[in-house]
Amino acid sequence: MNRGISFEIPNSYGNHLGEILKPIDITIFSWFIGGEESYFIVDDTLGGSLFPDMVTGMDGEDLKKIIDYNKYYLIFANLKAYPKGANIIDVMSYEEYIASECQIILLVIDSVYITVYCKDLEKLEDLYDHIKRKGYKSLEYITDENDTRTRLSVW
Repeated sequence: MNRGISFEIPNSYGNHLGEILKPIDITIFSWFIGGEESYFIVDDTLGGSLFPDMVTGMDGEDLKKIIDYNKYYLIFANLKAYPKGANIIDVMSYEEYIASECQIILLVIDSVYITVYCKDLEKLEDLYDHIKRKGYKSLEYITDENDTRTRLSVW
């Protein structure tokens, strides 16, 4: 069974999170944001932190404004989507994720390595097709058989 997808994005400034999540209506969720390490780009250089602190329950509309309409540089990022009104926690294992109300997990490691878990298999297929059309490298499904990740965290 497919759990998610993994792929590589360019190691460059841009609005990669917005591009990656384009097939998903992120506004219908409340988001856990791990407050890892990513920066706004100001005058072609690193500016302030994209997510300066851990956020529990960022409204999807607010997240969309940040990731769609700004230029930024991702180094590490940890985003987890929950239905609005759900109990938001930082799930740390696949088992915790499955048992929780969390619907989507997006992890960025070392600026280029992306992992996305999605419980809705139709949305996962849409996401896979979108990423394939974008031409991102090393796209593959994460399955029950090939998932070697022990923690759903960037650290």
